[in-house]
Amino acid sequence: MTDQSDTTTNADRNGRKTRRFGIDPSTRELVFGSVRIPLPRSRLARMGVGIGLIFGGLLGFLPVLGFWMLPLGFIVLSHDMPIVRRWRRRLAVWWTRKRRPAN
Repeated sequence: MTDQSDTTTNADRNGRKTRRFGIDPSTRELVFGSVRIPLPRSRLARMGVGIGLIFGGLLGFLPVLGFWMLPLGFIVLSHDMPIVRRWRRRLAVWWTRKRRPAN
């Protein structure tokens, strides 16, 4: 008899893959569902990428850049900056409460 607990870590009880968003602490990759984007190992490089994404998001009205870069930049910065991590967590809690049906 084999133990399948290791093979079902990313799946729920129905066999569906769980969606995960954020930064995977073990591999240091940015995870959006099934898409995984590797991040630099250097803290300064990650902060540079995050600030660059936020700056590009502020210029989202330009053709190549987009407003999608803002949340991505905040997620990258939240890995290294505690204040941004708190803002992201508060936003996630607020969003979850807002989406919950009023019973």
